[in-house]
Amino acid sequence: MHPQSCLKEFLKYTILNITGMIGLSCYILADTFFVSKGLGTAGLAALNLAIPVFSFIHGCGLMLGMGGATWYSIFRGQKAQDKCDQIFTHMLWITLAAAGLFVLAGLFLSDILTRLLGADTETMNMTRTYLQVLMLFAPAFMINDLLTCFVRNDHNPRLAMLSMLLGSLSNIILDYVFIFPLHLGILGAVLATGAAPIVGMSILSTHWIKKQNGFHIRNEKLHMKTILAGFDLGFPSLITEMSSGFVIIVFNIILLGLTGNMGVAAYGVIANLSLVIIAIYTGIAQGMQPLASQAYGKGDKKYICQLLQYGLLSVLALSAVIYIVLFSFASPIVYIFNSEKNSLLQQIAVPGLKLYFTAIPFAGINIVLSLFFTSTDQALPAQFISIARGFALIIPVAFLLSVLAGMTGVWLAFPLTESIVFVLSIICLIVNRKIIMEC
Repeated sequence: MHPQSCLKEFLKYTILNITGMIGLSCYILADTFFVSKGLGTAGLAALNLAIPVFSFIHGCGLMLGMGGATWYSIFRGQKAQDKCDQIFTHMLWITLAAAGLFVLAGLFLSDILTRLLGADTETMNMTRTYLQVLMLFAPAFMINDLLTCFVRNDHNPRLAMLSMLLGSLSNIILDYVFIFPLHLGILGAVLATGAAPIVGMSILSTHWIKKQNGFHIRNEKLHMKTILAGFDLGFPSLITEMSSGFVIIVFNIILLGLTGNMGVAAYGVIANLSLVIIAIYTGIAQGMQPLASQAYGKGDKKYICQLLQYGLLSVLALSAVIYIVLFSFASPIVYIFNSEKNSLLQQIAVPGLKLYFTAIPFAGINIVLSLFFTSTDQALPAQFISIARGFALIIPVAFLLSVLAGMTGVWLAFPLTESIVFVLSIICLIVNRKIIMEC
């Protein structure tokens, strides 16, 4: 394929997907803003304690959606329609089953989860309410994730973007209405968040109404081999989402010991900004995915190489712009979420923001390379990168640096982890380059 055509397709898919992902990440960012205004520091701390569960639900939905949609694109490149329908059918039923488990956990385990996440007497009730209602909405979140991935890979990235944006817009509007005029507090925040994927699914339904879909539900028995194939390629997406949740849990535990709820609230601001920034890089990676998968299915290695080059250059350019903005406006950015005008919150969060986000170029490249390997059926390096940055390194590094350097060590744990994983990611790329690319 001609380089200009490759660039045009890359820009189309990534810009639409970045826009949609930013909108999707505003689920929690809008909650952060309105909860900070309506419920103060205690509400902000409670929300931050509950965010890891949202990451886990969203991660499971993306694991099934991205894994299934990646195989769908590969099969489309091979013109294997029966396999396209088969992978969608399998992922849909597994998504429904997994969502049912979250609903059961919301009904019967919310108290236990609230305590495990570190809520104290000040934040217990708000955290439990948010968690319980959030898990009851798990089917909506996960089915919406699944459909978004398949619709985007079915040559309709514009509709996928619109569903994410309009879902997020509904969340923002309902956040205001439920928290302020209706005075529903934390319950209003989570109800607004839960309504967003329902709006998204209603937008995505037009893909079927207009008979544009290339995938269908088939009446057949489930095969473990097909299910595991979806899990295999989708697992890095789960780890990428879950890593945000695990980092938040670990940091919350450390910060509760160092500075109490004020430190958790300060980190809540940084963590929620991080969700938006990571969403940009995820948008680049997910925008590349259907193009890379179809090219892989066709055996077009040169096109795959061009896509990767565009992806990495985009990450570096955006990272420079984002960090300059964050460094230059760190204090006013934190102040937006500091409704009580607490000077201690400013003192903790502002330097933390400047240190924490030195990680973003490394994190962006790691995310793009992980999903790039997934897109080209290289599950092992994708899983290795995801596990390294999500579990294996960040937890010990955070505890070690917090002991050695206190709060400064906490903020530096994320940059150090991502920079180490960056080196490992480049090694994986060099080792696997001949298999998937011609550069």
